[in-house]
Amino acid sequence: MTSPAYDAAAAAARDGYGRLVALLAAADGDLQAAQDALGDALERALRTWPDTGVPGNPEGWLLTVARNRRRDAWRSAEARRTAPLVVERHAPVHLDDVDPDAVGDRRLELMLVCAHPAVAPAARTPLMLDAVLGFTAAQVAGAFTVPTATMATRLVRAKRRIKELRVPFELPDRSHLPARMADVLEAVYGAYVIEWTTAAPEPRRLPPEALRLAEILARLAPHDPEAHGLAALVLLSSARAEARSDHAGRFVPLAEQDPARWDTVRIARAHDHLRAAHAQGALGRFQLEAAIQAVHCARVDGGPTDWATLRGLHEALHRVAPSLGGTVALAAVVAETDGPAAGLAVLDGIADDAARYQPAWAVRADLLARLGRAADAAGAYDKAIALTHDPAQRDHLGERRADAIS
Repeated sequence: MTSPAYDAAAAAARDGYGRLVALLAAADGDLQAAQDALGDALERALRTWPDTGVPGNPEGWLLTVARNRRRDAWRSAEARRTAPLVVERHAPVHLDDVDPDAVGDRRLELMLVCAHPAVAPAARTPLMLDAVLGFTAAQVAGAFTVPTATMATRLVRAKRRIKELRVPFELPDRSHLPARMADVLEAVYGAYVIEWTTAAPEPRRLPPEALRLAEILARLAPHDPEAHGLAALVLLSSARAEARSDHAGRFVPLAEQDPARWDTVRIARAHDHLRAAHAQGALGRFQLEAAIQAVHCARVDGGPTDWATLRGLHEALHRVAPSLGGTVALAAVVAETDGPAAGLAVLDGIADDAARYQPAWAVRADLLARLGRAADAAGAYDKAIALTHDPAQRDHLGERRADAIS
């Protein structure tokens, strides 16, 4: 489905989801009702905009319609029976005065609400991904490797808890901020992971909310090295977004991307954050991941990839924050420094854990092909293709498979 009206509604939802939900939920702390109201507004937009035309301010239109739905709910007989009237919360003027283009840090406040100590720790980051960054329960469940139904239940309980406690939408005292900051950083990182590791029916760029929030967090906590590290990581990854596909829409792996298509302004900003992080003298996971991306982006000057430095960084990351994805990436780098057999040995050590992990099969297929094991490579490519739903990536892997058996 595509049309100017559909594209405008999709863009408004993608770019403004978090701040619109934050505005709607700030009135009474009911995240689920805010999301439902915004969903209804989007459905109405898809029904009416094809006939009436796209409004001049799509986000403002969505906010108005969602706001009116919420107001109707507040005026309902059930609400009057079950909830006390709070003038500053329920009066129409409370929302009528809101300008969707002047939200400030309301989104950040919503994230800090999601990180409130009363919310179960396992639900905090998923709740931010769902309510602020606009990911579905299925996408969040995939990132945390839990069943979708389990994640959906976890999110419902967390939203109910926030509503029951009437957690205020406000920046907490500085003494409480560091404890909540860790969860907020994890949420922005989660958005990055979902975008760069999840195959989807349609390509999805890193959410603009994640880009903005990463830099807001670095400004809010200028002496937090991991806040700067995360901002650098998000900037470096997004700097290469346009080069991930060629002009015909074909997928382009990192090693084959044209550095001329990378965003040098974002790369420069990322290096500023890395320098700020280094000045704090405390190393962490986000800084290491950002440093890895910085080495890859060094090709913008035309030089070869520094595999020795990358291996050292990946090994440090494996010590600081071991993960399945990190081990697969380490295997690929080891293959470049010590040969494909050595890289394959690293993959063999995590074979059971990586049975359903698409990147592991893609790397395994490539290493087997480089070792001349055509039949084994074809089987691994088949597995990688079966776990990939992005059409461009499927086509790319299919071409690699054909090359391996030719």
